[in-house]
Amino acid sequence: MPDVNQTRIYVDADACPVKDEIYRVAIRHGLPVSVVAGNFIRVPQDPLIERIAAGSGMDAADDWIAERAGRGDIVITSDIPLASRCVKVGAEVIAPTGKPFTEASIGMTLAVRNLMTDLRSSGEVTGGPRSFAPRDRSAFLSALDQTIRRIQRQRAQQPAPNQG
Repeated sequence: MPDVNQTRIYVDADACPVKDEIYRVAIRHGLPVSVVAGNFIRVPQDPLIERIAAGSGMDAADDWIAERAGRGDIVITSDIPLASRCVKVGAEVIAPTGKPFTEASIGMTLAVRNLMTDLRSSGEVTGGPRSFAPRDRSAFLSALDQTIRRIQRQRAQQPAPNQG
């Protein structure tokens, strides 16, 4: 049975440019990783890393992650609606660029995303997200490490459950 007190990292893997970095950090910290994609995706042979083919349905991978992630878990995604769902249940959410999605920022981030979607659907040319850069990889590694350490500190400060 999985340790409910252990942090799990959920990766929205279809378009994630930092999967190798996630694997290295997770293995170093001894954390399990669920790599979730719509279809088959290659992952390292390591008992800490599980591959989930959630199916090709619209948002199948997002739904799989959102149904399982919770407080003390880490979700890696650039999908803003998925980030919003996970933040609401208390998960820590980090974009591959290292940007954290928080309760304080997710509402505005979601509103801007919806506005840009509306503008694009009405024919506006809004450009797209900027391309992924080496500094993004570095910022992501730093954010992931800091998040893991913060969760570990919070868990260490929690009182042990009563043994009775």
